[in-house]
Amino acid sequence: MNIIIGSNLNHEEKIISSTEHVSNRVDLNDLMRKVKEEEKKSKRQNIAISAAAVSAVAVFGIILTL
Repeated sequence: MNIIIGSNLNHEEKIISSTEHVSNRVDLNDLMRKVKEEEKKSKRQNIAISAAAVSAVAVFGIILTL
């Protein structure tokens, strides 16, 4: 771990210098996994909203028939 103390370095340089490993590489597999997880969450949310809407319509219909 490199720790550089100096008044001539700006804040970003100090952060980069103090980190042990800096990588500019992006792992495509991680990005694809995150996209798939978000799609699953979105589908689940859409199903829950649809079920709630259908239930509300059903309850409203039952109330109207009484």
